[in-house]
Amino acid sequence: MIEQQQINYQRIEKAIAYINDSFKEQPSLDDIAAAVHLSPFYFQRLFSEWAGVSPKKFMQYLSVGYAKQLLKNEQATLVDTAYQTGLSGTSRLHDLFISVEGMTPGEFKNGGEKLVINYCFAESPFGKIIVASTTKGVCHMFFEEDEDSALSDLMFRFPKARYHQVVDKFQQDALFIFQNDWKQLDQIKLHLKGTEFQLKVWEMLLTIPMGELTSYGRVAQKIDKPKASRAVGAAIGSNPVAFLIPCHRVIQTSGNLGGYMWGNTRKSAIIGWEASKVSSE
Repeated sequence: MIEQQQINYQRIEKAIAYINDSFKEQPSLDDIAAAVHLSPFYFQRLFSEWAGVSPKKFMQYLSVGYAKQLLKNEQATLVDTAYQTGLSGTSRLHDLFISVEGMTPGEFKNGGEKLVINYCFAESPFGKIIVASTTKGVCHMFFEEDEDSALSDLMFRFPKARYHQVVDKFQQDALFIFQNDWKQLDQIKLHLKGTEFQLKVWEMLLTIPMGELTSYGRVAQKIDKPKASRAVGAAIGSNPVAFLIPCHRVIQTSGNLGGYMWGNTRKSAIIGWEASKVSSE
């Protein structure tokens, strides 16, 4: 089952890369299916099961025009209003269930010498993922297909911590966010190693509603550092928790995607997937 999910995501990933490269030509269903060596009928069914919408609709979500439209409309849907809606739109506001606690200097001094870190590997709609947690919350979440590389990256961040491959509730709560129904979602707790500036940027990202996009410049304005777009970009690029801290929702003002630690094809996949989920409600 897990192996089949990996194969399916690899096919979807390849299809999205093709769409990204050729959306200006508006490729047909037959063209996209041929690019991933599947029949149009099977590809349509597989893609719709994964994204919840047809490949054609998904292509609209990924277009530069759609991205620009979202950025223009952001002034009419300021993230501040998300708080005023209570939690009536749970699926759009699921990020509000995430709380961030910064590590104290003593907690990661000497490479995390006093930290005990649990970790596990899991499947997500966007490929294999490693999730790690301390006694206070999730400290690390990366997309990575190779488990050895994933564990090496984690240990590089906290070289002197003690590690246990075990699933705990912090990890389970984090992984549940990939489900379609967040009504029973417990609060997700993050325990992050970062500077005061980085933590401020990451907390601001949590206020961007699902299905919406913003720009690096607007993030800088929101944290009252309007001239710090580059520093904001660096903080976003060092995000240690994939998806939960939605750095994928930040793109360039031009409408281009900008960078993404886990690859622009995956960034496109997440943006389109979130847009399709919001659209289907």
